[in-house]
Amino acid sequence: MSTPVPGTPGPRDVLARYRRAILDKSADDLADLYARDAVHEFPFRFPGLPARYQGREEVRAGYEALWGASPARPEAVCEVAVHESTDPEVIVVEQTVTGTVTTTGAPFEVPGLLVLRVRDGLLVHVRDYMDGLAATGAAGR
Repeated sequence: MSTPVPGTPGPRDVLARYRRAILDKSADDLADLYARDAVHEFPFRFPGLPARYQGREEVRAGYEALWGASPARPEAVCEVAVHESTDPEVIVVEQTVTGTVTTTGAPFEVPGLLVLRVRDGLLVHVRDYMDGLAATGAAGR
């Protein structure tokens, strides 16, 4: 655990930018939130997603491929709850991403839970628990 530096984006600031990147389907904006050697894990596996991305450039390439191939258009991130931690670097986020599958016009909802660790204004570790069946449906599969 490190001491937060005044003026450096904290977990809630990074979360807001993370959500904006999701809504924009911007792999570059998302990757720019990560430390060079960050880890993004997907503990609940589903087709088309690895168990983890190791480093900022894997996050960038992985999301560029994932979002580029998906007909899902995210339209909102609905916050269920944000849980503060005793560790100032960590927050736990319950949220649901909603939107439309562009090829069918069908709406989708993907509930999930994120555990974010932010150090020096950058994500250093993310555990991304999302509903794999809902995500697969949103991807048109």
